[in-house]
Amino acid sequence: MKWQNALKDYQLYLKIERGLSNNSISNYSFDVKKLINYLEDNSIIVSPLIISKETIQQFIYTIAKTVNARSQSRVISGLKGFFNYLVFENYRKTNPLDTIDSPKIGRKLPDTLSEQEINKLINAIDLSKPQGERNRAILELLYGCGLRVSELTHLKISDLFFDEGFIKVTGKGDKQRFVPIINTTQKYINIYKSEIRNHQTILPEFNDTLFLNRRGKQLTRSMIFTIIKQLAVKINLEKTISPHTFRHSFATHLLENGADLRAIQLMLGHESITTTEIYMHVDKSHLKSVIETFHPRH
Repeated sequence: MKWQNALKDYQLYLKIERGLSNNSISNYSFDVKKLINYLEDNSIIVSPLIISKETIQQFIYTIAKTVNARSQSRVISGLKGFFNYLVFENYRKTNPLDTIDSPKIGRKLPDTLSEQEINKLINAIDLSKPQGERNRAILELLYGCGLRVSELTHLKISDLFFDEGFIKVTGKGDKQRFVPIINTTQKYINIYKSEIRNHQTILPEFNDTLFLNRRGKQLTRSMIFTIIKQLAVKINLEKTISPHTFRHSFATHLLENGADLRAIQLMLGHESITTTEIYMHVDKSHLKSVIETFHPRH
């Protein structure tokens, strides 16, 4: 079996069996392509079915000279997935990366905003301008529902089920989930819809898109980043923040106030509870209060 054929089969598996998005498939394929390029550059002729651990180890030593530990770890993880697929399909008996360890890396946790900081950011929005109401609704939604920025920009009016208290969110790999939405967030979205959006000239293909720019088109990811960065500068916030900071704050504040980790996982749309655990930046005082509240010996 040739490398390109094996890679195409793997990409097909990721699309059909795993239901991953084109973007995710591209990321998974990137690491395999790096290995293929390494083999070609060094004139190593070997099939993916018989390549040895030693050859892959040599490849990892080579990339370790040019990338950091986090990138190196990602490449190892990507290759493990590819060879796991070959084992799963009975093309190989073993995964040559099973005994290759990823480098130890620290957990990279983004800054978390306090409730006071979130309020200051929202209060700094200029509501005298039409986009002010939209921007307030955006920030309230990011913090109130913990959405990824791409989930927010793709949100449709037909995804809003306010009577039931939910919104339908399309996440990674086009997986859909229902997220509860509180009355406050609903209120600001309704204000934006009735007072601003209803008076805009909207391009036909964006009639159902919730958040629009001044030209009646869907907002871009970069525009959301810009809105947040400008507000951070306005209130002299000494933290590096992005739309993801609001998602992280949503999860952290829920956990600190006693929410169940499994419930947070479902709302965030994480496939694995492990991802949610890594996400949580829980201070020791919270852990102490959990023991004091729930342990029978206390």
